[in-house]
Amino acid sequence: MVRDIVTLVARFLSKIKPPGLLGLLGLLGALLFASSHAQAQGVTIPNFWDPKAQLDRPEIPATRTIRFLVDDDFPPLHFPGLDGNPTGLSVELARAACERLSLTCTVQVRRFDMLLDALNDRQGDVVAAAISVTADLRRRFAVTAPYFKFPARFAVRKDRNQPAPEARALQGKAIGVVGGTAHEAFAKAFMAGGTLKPYPELAAAQAALKSGEIDYLFADGLGLALWIGGEDAGGCCDFSGGPYLESRFFGEGIGFITRTEDEPLRRALDFALQQLWKEGKYAELYLRFFPISPF
Repeated sequence: MVRDIVTLVARFLSKIKPPGLLGLLGLLGALLFASSHAQAQGVTIPNFWDPKAQLDRPEIPATRTIRFLVDDDFPPLHFPGLDGNPTGLSVELARAACERLSLTCTVQVRRFDMLLDALNDRQGDVVAAAISVTADLRRRFAVTAPYFKFPARFAVRKDRNQPAPEARALQGKAIGVVGGTAHEAFAKAFMAGGTLKPYPELAAAQAALKSGEIDYLFADGLGLALWIGGEDAGGCCDFSGGPYLESRFFGEGIGFITRTEDEPLRRALDFALQQLWKEGKYAELYLRFFPISPF
């Protein structure tokens, strides 16, 4: 777990600015603290599989090599490890699914905007990246059941003792959102009693919560989880209430994507994902990459 956290830190720092040794140590320390705190307090691990469903395992020729296509620019789902090889929840689930099916697999990196074209052109067999499932995607490709979703969450300052974000509690409260997002649309539809304050980007909304400019921040749970455990938050804030997963606003999540004619492979991957959940492998991988859960 420590290695994966170090990798995640390095990736984020490379995308922001050179922080110097003290900055690196500070951010690393924050995430390591988050990891140990999560293990002590327990991390909410999502379950996207019906325990009563009994999926059959289609036969895939053992001689076939399955080529997974990934992007390496979206931690903690897919990003480069310290050795340069791709890792992350999506990547390691792909590898675990292959092992569960006793298949030989490769993982190849492509630019995010080229993944579906590469799959369509038969340069690979499965896309394992954070491409949201939509009606248009389903018309073009086959998709497994989701193995991850992007919940919306509320965050609050720890020292303000704000009540849980129920409708009555939000009356008259200042609620920060990122303008033009599904989170703002959801808040407008269901949080009419609060005063919405839109911000141009998530970082600005997070800074407003930290400074006390707003009472609640309603935003992407994954982005908030990474911020809460990082140096910028400085331990100021935490989640409040549970996750919001309404697919009409926040999407169906992400799954493994195959070509429509490769139905046996899609079904085999669905079988493998369910087995990985039942056997505890999904939880093991989730804890490795999500020391603070967005759920």
